[in-house]
Amino acid sequence: MHKLSRGNRDKIQQFMAITGTSEKQAYQALKASDWHLEGAFDFHYNNSQIRAVTDSRRVEALYIRYKDPYVDMIMVDGVSLLCNDLQVDPQDIVMLVVSWHMNAATMCEFSRQEFISGLQSLGVDTIEKFREKVPSMRAELKDEQKFSEIYNFAFGWAREKGQKSLALDTAIGMWQLLFAEKHWPLIEDWCQFLQVRHNKAISRDTWSQLLEFAKMIDPQLSNYDAEGAWPYLIDEFVEYLIENGVVHRSK
Repeated sequence: MHKLSRGNRDKIQQFMAITGTSEKQAYQALKASDWHLEGAFDFHYNNSQIRAVTDSRRVEALYIRYKDPYVDMIMVDGVSLLCNDLQVDPQDIVMLVVSWHMNAATMCEFSRQEFISGLQSLGVDTIEKFREKVPSMRAELKDEQKFSEIYNFAFGWAREKGQKSLALDTAIGMWQLLFAEKHWPLIEDWCQFLQVRHNKAISRDTWSQLLEFAKMIDPQLSNYDAEGAWPYLIDEFVEYLIENGVVHRSK
C-alpha cells in the first residue's frame, strides 16, 4: 500500500467499514474519486463487480419464510419478521432503501417478483448476506442522485392504493424520516405549516418540488425568488415563515 496521510488512511478505514470491501478496493475507489468519500461510494456502487450469482433455491426459501400463509405476497407480518432477521427497526429508513431496490409498489408489502428480483439484483440468497448489505444500502442515502431517486420513489410507495395523492399524515412522517438524513433546518416548520394552513393530501408535484426547494434555497431564503416557478403551496410556506418570524428578509 502506498504511503498515505493519516486523513486518507482514516477514509480508507471508513470506506471499508461501510462497504465491506478490501483495503485495496477502498484505496482504488478513493483514489479514483480524488479522496472524496461520497465520490468513492458512487464509484464503488456504479463500477463494482461484486454482485454474486444467487442460488435460486435459497432465494425461494427466503421468500417462503416471509410469505403470508393465505396469499402469495409478503405482508406486514412477513416484513416485520424480515426486519427482525435483519436486526433493524421496521421504522428504520434503510427499509425504504430495501423497498427501492426491490421496486416495491406498496409499503409493507412485497410481491414474489419484487422480492426475488430484488434479492437477485443485490446478490443476496441468505439472510446473512442480506444483513451484510444493510450498511452499504444505508450509505446509498449519502449519494445525492440515489437519495433523489429514493425520495421520489417514496411518494408512490407510501401512497394508499388507488390514490393519486399522499395522505398528509403519511407525507409528514415520510418527510421527517427522509430529511433527517439531509438535516434540512426547515423541516419541522414545513410540517407545522401544513398542519395549520393546508391540512390536505399532498400532490406528487409538491412532493418532488419540496426536495428541489430544500436543495436550492438556503434556510434564510436569501436566494428565494418570489417570481420563481415554485408551487403555490411552497410560496405560501415562505410567507408563513416570514409572518411567524422564522426568517427575516430585507425588503
